[in-house]
Amino acid sequence: MLNLINFLAEATDVASTNGMGAGLAAIGAGIAVLTGFGPGIGEGMVAKAAVEGVARNPEAVGDIRSTMILGIALTETTGIYGLLIAMLIIFIIGMPLVA
Repeated sequence: MLNLINFLAEATDVASTNGMGAGLAAIGAGIAVLTGFGPGIGEGMVAKAAVEGVARNPEAVGDIRSTMILGIALTETTGIYGLLIAMLIIFIIGMPLVA
């Protein structure tokens, strides 16, 4: 783990001296934001399955709804993590390299 941290630190130093650091940070943030596609697809699949379940068994609406909401909440956290990583890359890593 320490070798990986040293490698990333050296790569950041090289990128900042070459002036590529801000561009690399922007590319990394863009890739991190792409994690929003996964939760969107997953939540659509969860809602589809819930609607199908209610159509088959209308008496289980409460159980299906609570399970659906829990599944959507857990799925949404991955998108939020990706957004958080993108913001960290831009504001913590990208800004010092720009200055």
